[in-house]
Amino acid sequence: MNPAFSLCHRELVRFLRQRHRIIGALATPIVFWLLIGGGMNTSFKSEGSGENYLQYFFPGTVLMILLFTAIFSTISVIEDRREGFLQGVLVAPVSRMSIVLGKILGGTILAFGQGFILLILGPLVGVKLTLASFGVALIVMLIVSFALTALGLCVAWPMSSTQGFHAIINLFLIPLWFLSGALFPVNRAWIGLQWVMRLNPLTYGLAALRRAMYWHEPAAVVSLPGMTTCLIVSILFAIGMFALAAVIAAGRTQADLQ
Repeated sequence: MNPAFSLCHRELVRFLRQRHRIIGALATPIVFWLLIGGGMNTSFKSEGSGENYLQYFFPGTVLMILLFTAIFSTISVIEDRREGFLQGVLVAPVSRMSIVLGKILGGTILAFGQGFILLILGPLVGVKLTLASFGVALIVMLIVSFALTALGLCVAWPMSSTQGFHAIINLFLIPLWFLSGALFPVNRAWIGLQWVMRLNPLTYGLAALRRAMYWHEPAAVVSLPGMTTCLIVSILFAIGMFALAAVIAAGRTQADLQ
């Protein structure tokens, strides 16, 4: 665990020294939330509850912060390989599992920390958080952050260029967020799209987060999957992504030869 914690600490120090990353990871989702939420607010009608679109979109904004921070923190893998640091770590007498765990823990803490900052602002937009619902939301955010960081590592590890990483992000990972129910409810989508959204693991992570935030407002979450189902899917997603990242890191990649 010592190598894993050392790599995790390095990720945190690197992030805190790059202030533009902090600003970008926090400001981008908030700008999206204000622009999209403000534009859609008058045309959104919630079923059985008095929430407006800004309130509905708030959990999706928290998920966006987790996604942006977790995914883009794994770019450090590409930078470390280019600088020669990763090669030095790979030949050290430590397991690949420790390296993977350290990278994922670092990204998880970064994503969780920034999501936490926005979560505590929830009451300002009408999201009523109790101590219990706040605690459940933190647990869900931690699981989702771990899963997304592991997913980002799966994408970043075989790559040798940040341009290729961004191409995959735009093509694959951002649509995962769009199809999670962040922008519109699953049950109001086109029937074919509903099946795609139900197969998306982020749908269940967001549903768990939404249930936690609206713990005492059952009318706002009546159409969502149950909390138990959401947690099981999210945990399996996190475990699956970690296992896949470990398998990818254990093998040889094209980037190792460049």
